[in-house]
Amino acid sequence: MTLMKWNSNRNLASLNDEVERFFKGFGLDPMSFDTVWYPSVDVSENQNGYEIKAELPGMKKDDIKITVEENVLMLQGEKKLEHKTDEKNVQLSERFYGKFQRSFRLPKEVKSGGIKASYQDGVLTVELPKAEEAKPKEITIG
Repeated sequence: MTLMKWNSNRNLASLNDEVERFFKGFGLDPMSFDTVWYPSVDVSENQNGYEIKAELPGMKKDDIKITVEENVLMLQGEKKLEHKTDEKNVQLSERFYGKFQRSFRLPKEVKSGGIKASYQDGVLTVELPKAEEAKPKEITIG
């Protein structure tokens, strides 16, 4: 009887090979599909409004699109893969490339006409002001 060391990743690796073989059988290469990634985001609130910070390293601000429609804020864009002609064989690549999209349902108290955005050092900051009637008010005792 021969003992074999258990490799828990063996089945997972063979599944990946099977999926690739399946798609290639239809003339589709999974490696050529558009990559979708989701940037890390922080959302915070203060008495004047909300702030969304999204990490978008290596992107240009012209490649980022921000829209508001039907009370939904949408961040989208594409980070293109850099191709160099003198490139050597890549041994490891962990950076994300491709299209991204994040959407946020806005609270009713957000004044969409006052939304501001800035982009610096790979961080997109979107400021969402609250309408005046939604801000806390101090009531004086008469």
